[in-house]
Amino acid sequence: MTPEFWKGKRVFVTGHTGFKGSWLCLWLESLGAEVTGYALAPATSPSLFDAANVGDGMVSVIGDIRDRHGLTQAMQQARPEVVIHMAAQALVRYSYHHPVETYEVNVMGTVNLLEAVRGCDSVKSVLVITSDKCYENREREAGYREDEAMGGFDPYSNSKGCAELVVSAYRQSFFDEGNNVGLATARAGNVIGGGDWSADRLIPDMVRAFTAGESVVIRNPGAVRPWQHVFEALHGYLLLLEQMAVQPSVFSQPWNFGPADADARDVAWIVGQFVHTWGNAEWRVEPDAANLHEAHLLRLDCSKARRELNWEPKLQLEQAIAGIAEWYRSFYEGCDMRALSLEQLSEFQGRTD
Repeated sequence: MTPEFWKGKRVFVTGHTGFKGSWLCLWLESLGAEVTGYALAPATSPSLFDAANVGDGMVSVIGDIRDRHGLTQAMQQARPEVVIHMAAQALVRYSYHHPVETYEVNVMGTVNLLEAVRGCDSVKSVLVITSDKCYENREREAGYREDEAMGGFDPYSNSKGCAELVVSAYRQSFFDEGNNVGLATARAGNVIGGGDWSADRLIPDMVRAFTAGESVVIRNPGAVRPWQHVFEALHGYLLLLEQMAVQPSVFSQPWNFGPADADARDVAWIVGQFVHTWGNAEWRVEPDAANLHEAHLLRLDCSKARRELNWEPKLQLEQAIAGIAEWYRSFYEGCDMRALSLEQLSEFQGRTD
């Protein structure tokens, strides 16, 4: 990374009140960027956005990504140079119960974002965040490469594949080499980190149970996922955007940002490691009463990002889990979470120098 690149840079982030969006905005603030966010109010209470006072260092606009007029107005007022689209309905199980909302937010929300960009001539680089679940998952051992087929069994995963196709069509139709605007997508693995309180996510489920003195119930202990700390993915996004600013036509592609192969672990390993780090906690396995389909095996091939962006994971999974446990413990002890969060970001950034 080149921290100087971000100093004074006008950056527009959708989904800034979410877990990943809050960490990204906090990082951008620490680098001296002028950040404007556009999103709904935080979906959970507590939230990282509130706990770390993320809004103190940026312009926060509360709005719905489905409101194209409101989104366009906010972008026109911010006049950003860089746009990062993270607003999404991000939960697999929720998508089974709310499929229409999932497609409206994840597909038409992406269309609305790109339409707003088309009407804002200050924008030079756009990064749309999708998901590792956008691929047509064949439950194979080999990692998926960026040029493989989009798919998705459930509405969430499928909506992310659709969003990728939307970006591809807009790139070819409206963001060609002549207008000198970069447009890329990023597909990360299962990101984990302090400050996530989303429903039906492994770490938040454990934290909620353990702080309540209860044992956590695990549905699919054998499911393998590409686990990675949220900082790893965000680091890849920032590296990519720096390169897009220099050579937009070269880096306007889809990119995978996943963990080292050794960190594609099953759920039971993650639970065991977190329980060991947290201490005095119990867990048990119960069948999934809803019997909703979820992928059993999913890996990413990230060789392109390693080769062309010089990006690679910096944290071992054990280190990541230790830092996450520290974050949550500090929160429940009433610590200054903005200061601690910035400290964890600074420590990670030191690993990337």
